Amino acid sequence: MIRFFLQALVTALGLWLSAYLVPGVEFLSTGSLIAAAVLLGLVNAIVRPILTFVTFPLTVITFGLFLLVVNAATIGLTAMFLGGFVVDGLGAGVGAAIVTGIVSFLVGWIVPEDRTARRD
Repeated sequence: MIRFFLQALVTALGLWLSAYLVPGVEFLSTGSLIAAAVLLGLVNAIVRPILTFVTFPLTVITFGLFLLVVNAATIGLTAMFLGGFVVDGLGAGVGAAIVTGIVSFLVGWIVPEDRTARRD
């Protein structure tokens, strides 16, 4: 459960940076930013695997680049469910997916996963 909250915090940082850098991505309040990060985590856990499976042939044909569209779709879906989070179109969604992905990668690189945890 702690890992989920840490991931939500990293996602919130990525979404905040996306709103700052990518035109068409906006938050109305800090609360909506936090809610978007948590909801995006849930959407990524539930919907993203289904979308990835369904679009696997396109992902193979495009050498994995179609995953940007899948990530943009999950961010757009999150914006649809949340009133205080706005993503204006596919381009803004792809931009937000790129920025959020880079932030997640950098944080994961700086703070590596604890691999010494017990496995029961």
